[in-house]
Amino acid sequence: MTRYRATLAYDGTHYQGFQRQAGDTPTIQGAVEKAIAQVTGQTAVVHGAGRTDSGVHATGQVIAFDVDWKHNDADLVRAINAVLPDDIALQSMTQQPGFHPRFDARWRSYQYTIIHADQPQPFWRMQAWHIRGPLDDDLLRWTARLLIGEHDFATFGNPPQGENTVRFIRQSEWTVHEEPFGQRLVYHVTGNAFLHHMVRRMVGMQVEVGRCQVLPAAFEAAFRAADLAQAGKLAPPQGLVLECVHYA
Repeated sequence: MTRYRATLAYDGTHYQGFQRQAGDTPTIQGAVEKAIAQVTGQTAVVHGAGRTDSGVHATGQVIAFDVDWKHNDADLVRAINAVLPDDIALQSMTQQPGFHPRFDARWRSYQYTIIHADQPQPFWRMQAWHIRGPLDDDLLRWTARLLIGEHDFATFGNPPQGENTVRFIRQSEWTVHEEPFGQRLVYHVTGNAFLHHMVRRMVGMQVEVGRCQVLPAAFEAAFRAADLAQAGKLAPPQGLVLECVHYA
């Protein structure tokens, strides 16, 4: 068996997250494993760098699986993509013995997009959170800077395994793009690992500050408390994208 490392992109709108589930529940992992079986005639377990939630997208998910394949890597990519659903596609593939996408990862980068406009924007409806009314981007930037560094992020989520809720965030910033319809705001966050729902809670609580629904001091106090009971709004899933997984 050869271990293959691949980069995967997908629109998560119609899937119940990355991780395989029982029965016919549509998941990204399940769809990729089915495609590999169709192409190779072999049963392969697909390992992912991150378990994205239902409705969350990826441009740079990293996966690994083991199969016997007598042709070149490019042929395997084309063959698998030919049988995958249109909203999932392999982007690249290499052979890498011993590689594990989750345990070997050093950093993970996510983006979250907000459309700040008076009217709905149909093009963005499944790729962004639409917000009307006042939204102070200076307050968003302030809250984002507060999250940089090594902290206990228990206010923002539960660990996928164990009890450790300390994470290191090396990038946390907002960029604002002027559009004909209003503004497109993108939150960029990179960390060594993330808690369940962590990015969506970080965004949701920052937006509460940006909309003057929560005072900055109250946001900081809730963050420092490291208590999930003090968590605020959970941002909707469609704005979130797993952009890149870093291995160096």
